[in-house]
Amino acid sequence: MRTPTPMIVGIVLGPCGLVLNLTSTLAPSWRDVTGFLDMSIDLIQHQGIWDICNERMSTHTNECNVKDTLGYFNQLPVQVARGLMPSSLAVTVVGLIVTSLGVRCWQEMPHHLLAGLGGLVLFVSGLLSLIAVSWYNYELYDLPSPPSTTMRVAYCLVLGYLGSCLEIIGGISLTFSFGQCCKELRLKESTRISKYSKNSSQQSLSNVGAISAPISSTAVPRQSRNPMPRSYSNSLDVLEGERTWSRSRSESKLPCDTDV
Repeated sequence: MRTPTPMIVGIVLGPCGLVLNLTSTLAPSWRDVTGFLDMSIDLIQHQGIWDICNERMSTHTNECNVKDTLGYFNQLPVQVARGLMPSSLAVTVVGLIVTSLGVRCWQEMPHHLLAGLGGLVLFVSGLLSLIAVSWYNYELYDLPSPPSTTMRVAYCLVLGYLGSCLEIIGGISLTFSFGQCCKELRLKESTRISKYSKNSSQQSLSNVGAISAPISSTAVPRQSRNPMPRSYSNSLDVLEGERTWSRSRSESKLPCDTDV
């Protein structure tokens, strides 16, 4: 049997979303800050949820593990992103495992129920990462930063949005397997009902045969005890005297009363 298209879409988009969210979680570039007054003009500070790095555009050198002096990591959007992004990655892995068990990889027929459950798990993982990325993006310009600096969205937020959307789309596609699962359940139920009705009809016919069998067995002896009457045959000719009388009358020459 050919693998259904919703399963193919889900099993392809799920790992893609996992890779994008993993990159978004680990890379320190959720927000870029430029225009520091007391630093070089070509300095760009990349702020992530785990680390802060300074990059000089003229020399293309990076300096990570920059000390947080403004309390950036203590902000609620950053703390929420630290909790939701790893959780989303773990849930995505679980969803992909369940989906792999449901999709026909080494089996003759796919397991639609497992594929649908895997789609639900992927959908939840996409929502978790989307909440983290959206909240951070909403509070992007309110997070603490040095004065007179310019802030802009970094590439990790874009990757987070893409990964979340891919996981959500893949999860929704896999949940279409529940429809096929319901069809299989209805087919099994109808088959079971038809088998039950067939067995009940056969049982009723056997009961009727068992009841009619004693009736036929008792009718045969009754018929033997009361045989049909046979026709009676007499060996004597009862019309012989009448024929003799008519013959003698015809031979007699005496007139009869009717002749007179």
